[in-house]
Amino acid sequence: QVQLVESGGGLVQAGGSLRLSCAASGRTFSSDAMGWFRQAPGKEREFVAGIRWSGSYTYYADSVKGRFTISRDNAKNTVYLQMNSLKPEDTAVYYCAAGPIATIRASDFRSWGQGTQVTVSS
Repeated sequence: QVQLVESGGGLVQAGGSLRLSCAASGRTFSSDAMGWFRQAPGKEREFVAGIRWSGSYTYYADSVKGRFTISRDNAKNTVYLQMNSLKPEDTAVYYCAAGPIATIRASDFRSWGQGTQVTVSS
């Protein structure tokens, strides 16, 4: 099992930017696909962005495409989510997750962080 810890959340005005980080520890991190998910109050957890272990393939939810960028640094055991042009509807708790394959299904990811709150004010 890999342990994941997110950081970088906070309060930002609409149109602003935040960069989330997810630090991994435990077993080998570099072989995992990584994903970012989010959950707003009263809503189900939804996929945001994913990246294959090599970093060569990234994919996004339509709602964030063109605004968010996922990346990873395997040497630092860290995955990032750069969020630009933030909107109030991006407000949620953001979670990173690790799993064996690059999918959008939360059930395919085996390890989860505790989440970091992102709040976008209008």
